[in-house]
Amino acid sequence: MDTRMNIPAYPLERIARWDGAVALKLNRAGRHAWVRAPFRGISCLGDGVAWYALMLALLLRFGTDAAPAVLHMIAAGLACTALYKWVKGRTLRPRPYEVRPDIVPFAAPLDHFSFPSGHVLHAVAFTMVAVSYYPWLAWLAVPFTLLVAASRVMLGLHYPSDVLAGALLGAAIAGVSLLG
Repeated sequence: MDTRMNIPAYPLERIARWDGAVALKLNRAGRHAWVRAPFRGISCLGDGVAWYALMLALLLRFGTDAAPAVLHMIAAGLACTALYKWVKGRTLRPRPYEVRPDIVPFAAPLDHFSFPSGHVLHAVAFTMVAVSYYPWLAWLAVPFTLLVAASRVMLGLHYPSDVLAGALLGAAIAGVSLLG
């Protein structure tokens, strides 16, 4: 038997096992209503409500001076949406609860596929852009983004690798947009 055929797959198998184990562990925490409820709320805010509210608050507080930041956030958000839909349409990764019967979905997904996490992709991009204009927002935006990321796994909607990929893609979009 030629074991060289298994060498490239082995690291991927280990990552997949880790991914599933962490997803299950976080999902089990959500079986307690007192844990699940705040994370469902955070996830709902991460649907866009928090970011739209932030843009509106910036405009109300700083007027036209906030326009460049808000327009930058909108442009980054549009780029995130385009990339997110393109990647999801090519990877077609099923949600964790569809593959593992021991993972319970505690919220309805916004679409059918898991990879990457669009919530995290947008949260990271919006946070990076907003903080580049208003560094004092970091104390609020960074923890919120981390909670959104955790919520997606805990609610059974994503694997940790979906969240990590979303974070990396969001950071790349924000990074490129901040260079120009």
